[in-house]
Amino acid sequence: MEHGAGKRIVVIGAGIVGASLAYHLAGKGADVTVIEAEDIACGATGRSFGWINATCAGPDPIAQLRGAAINEYHRLETEVPSLKIRWTGALSYGASTDDLAHDSATLLSRAEILTREPNLKHPPLQAHFAADEGALEPAQATHALITAAESLGARVLTQTRLLGFTISDAQVTGVETTTGSIACDTVVIAAGTSTPLLTALLNTSLPIEAAPVILIRYKTQANLVRSIISNPAMEVRQSADGTLLAAEDYLDDTAQNSPQAIALRSAKAIQQELHGVTSIKPESACIGRKPVTADGLPIVGFLPNVTGSYVCSIHPGVTLAAIVGRLASEEIIDGQSSTALAPCRPQRFR
Repeated sequence: MEHGAGKRIVVIGAGIVGASLAYHLAGKGADVTVIEAEDIACGATGRSFGWINATCAGPDPIAQLRGAAINEYHRLETEVPSLKIRWTGALSYGASTDDLAHDSATLLSRAEILTREPNLKHPPLQAHFAADEGALEPAQATHALITAAESLGARVLTQTRLLGFTISDAQVTGVETTTGSIACDTVVIAAGTSTPLLTALLNTSLPIEAAPVILIRYKTQANLVRSIISNPAMEVRQSADGTLLAAEDYLDDTAQNSPQAIALRSAKAIQQELHGVTSIKPESACIGRKPVTADGLPIVGFLPNVTGSYVCSIHPGVTLAAIVGRLASEEIIDGQSSTALAPCRPQRFR
């Protein structure tokens, strides 16, 4: 019998982090209920670029987490066959990527760069190539994990908003929702940018801000890029169906910097960077809001003021969802504290 057999856990949030938590917790035998105020992957997850990126510029307090992230996704691929990941590698160059730290990245010459990306018009003299990195479609991956969690007995309640917590003797005993009360032994908050609103109900203040980014999808020619390309002019990848995805910085809310305007400017930049772009039309351009903490690190762990409350606020969410889902489930079910999560504890903000 699994250690979690009979343990009632409510996961709040059905983005990729909440889906990973639900899958791993249910896999340990827990009685899991996922609550989502809207629909699966409707928040930051659905507007994510999807890069499984283990690189980091400068010192990295969560290097151990990043280092394990890619292996965890390979494990998940074997367990959840519907989880589709394209391990294309990632090519990075430019002033902002000169100091990237990645043990497995290699430095390519211009000739080697063109062998990998023959459509580049302006290949640099050198570039870093991380062959082990890849990308997934975040919404598809989230649905795959949710379906896998349901196959293990998890229940998923969408269009169900949290109203509050039931607390007895400083212990969470349940949650109140728009569809009724749910008793639980542990509540796990994985609600993205809504996390600080929910932890405030548990007498814990967390410095999480909603950092906006822009995701653009283009209809264009197939096979323009083979890997993920990140340089000062563009950050792009091409999905299996030929859609070209681009990630851009959010500037402000003026008309000239609206997502649609940035999509048009980015399209011109892509045409200037790549051969073979005979047409490129934006299919969608939207703002995603990622949860970023005051110190830039994830927040993962039990909350200090109320027993039975656990938080998972993660950026980058796509990269770390698999590894944090496993480690958090081991902490919640097995009582096995993770050294890799030590820099992420919410107590650091007390």
